[in-house]
Amino acid sequence: MTTFALIGAGPGLGLATARRFGTAGHTVALISRNAEKLEALTSDLAREGIQARGFTADVLDIESLEAALYSAAKALGPVEILQYSPVPRADFMKPVLDTRADDLDAPLSFSVKGPVTAVNAVLPGMRALGRGTLLFVNGGSAVRPHPGRAGTSIAFAAEGAYARMLHDALAPENIHAAQLVIPGAIRPDAEHSSPEVLAQRLYDIHLERDGFRHYAETLPD
Repeated sequence: MTTFALIGAGPGLGLATARRFGTAGHTVALISRNAEKLEALTSDLAREGIQARGFTADVLDIESLEAALYSAAKALGPVEILQYSPVPRADFMKPVLDTRADDLDAPLSFSVKGPVTAVNAVLPGMRALGRGTLLFVNGGSAVRPHPGRAGTSIAFAAEGAYARMLHDALAPENIHAAQLVIPGAIRPDAEHSSPEVLAQRLYDIHLERDGFRHYAETLPD
């Protein structure tokens, strides 16, 4: 049995994606800073017959993130699918003209150092399996910079560049890296961006392994 590891576990998209991969037969590792939230999410999944376990880590603390992923693989089985989708902090979204160099430290750690740490932690296990999927979830500013959200615009673009390089470099090893861009808000009533629809989309990307960048819906003008 292999593991679906979700970095940025929460009650919306995170829970829906964990449920989708869990019902497909994967064990589920939920990674978040909040231990109480993790306990509630794992209880929800357990009631549906999904084997899940929570691991506390902060993506801004690369040692804790690395330790959580190693512990997940040891406890649940090798990580075959990694999803990196933590929600950025509000203070990452200063207007561009108010943004100073120091304001970019946390966003870049969040969207670049975090993913690099996570990938390096799970890659040996994927190579041993002979397969793997790396899923990166970003907002629309990853491809269309927003002057009112400078930190995430810069950091998401860097994350996308890293993920694209992984897509090209790892394809010969049967490890698929892909990015899902969600232009608007995730809402239960959204046709293309509800948690359940996005979870299925991510599962389809994992199965179909077709292309790098995918969009939940068309970017608004």
